[in-house]
Amino acid sequence: MITGLIFGKFMPVHNGHLALIEFARRQCDRLIVSMSITPGDPISPILRFRWLTELLAPYPTIEVVAEPDDFHDPDLPLWEATKLWAAFIKRRFPAVSVFFSSEAYAIPLAYHSGLQHVSFDPPRQQVPVSATLIRQHPFQYWDYIPAVVRPYFVKKVCLYGPESVGKTTLAKQLAIDYQTIFVPEMARSLITSNEFTINDFIRIGQAQTQAVQTAERQANRLLFCDTDIITTQIYSNLYLQEVPPVLRELELQIHYDIYFLLDIDVPWVADDLRDQGNRRPEMLARFRDELDQRGLNYIVINGSYPDRLKAIKRAIEKLLNGSRPTN
Repeated sequence: MITGLIFGKFMPVHNGHLALIEFARRQCDRLIVSMSITPGDPISPILRFRWLTELLAPYPTIEVVAEPDDFHDPDLPLWEATKLWAAFIKRRFPAVSVFFSSEAYAIPLAYHSGLQHVSFDPPRQQVPVSATLIRQHPFQYWDYIPAVVRPYFVKKVCLYGPESVGKTTLAKQLAIDYQTIFVPEMARSLITSNEFTINDFIRIGQAQTQAVQTAERQANRLLFCDTDIITTQIYSNLYLQEVPPVLRELELQIHYDIYFLLDIDVPWVADDLRDQGNRRPEMLARFRDELDQRGLNYIVINGSYPDRLKAIKRAIEKLLNGSRPTN
């Protein structure tokens, strides 16, 4: 019975990790994949563990565990650090006889632990990526990120503002141009008039949140959203002078990387549900105040439809390159 070990932070797990795990799995009767946890890890250990367990669930001979790295000390020389790790491995995983890695620490660790070490592609030619590179430039290395991990890096863009400012038209066009998908305003599929109850707004909020959470698993780098839960709260307050607490809870479930506040300097287009055409400046002020109160990052977009599209794309390119777009 050969029991093997792989350990790492998997922050995030990527296709290079999966290639290493598959390489090891084929050489062991049992394989332990140990995820290290250190204070201040930029990606939640709960999330990382969920990714690993979901990806490795089809393999009954693989066991995924999470272990605090109590020996983490960036100032400790590698030779001394691997002594501590060797002692930990012997205590925690006594059945292990071999470990697999692509890292430089493997040589001193093998010496201190007495375990066999099997190296896998140290120059990373098979899968030329690292977790650090993915965290720094996720869209440059998008093809190396497993589907289950991609939603973490998807940039969510909210097209935001009062009625008849082009949100839907822009969301559709941007989704086409960036080869991704968009989330429509779910209220339009749930209501037929502006006679509301509190339960109507709760249903709208729940449907909108669920739609975004579902879509981010399918999105390609970017997800464009036609509206958000702040908007639902604004209209609940407008029509009923009340905002159900559940809408505030739902708001916290979705983080948007940027808001585009669409100005009202375009013609009003009436339809069966729009009824605030005579209050456009007031409504724009309401929308803006809500963003300001929350301290959210937003850019005001005005001008013609082509001008709006160009301005949004300029900001998105900055967002994709890792910088913060501003007005």
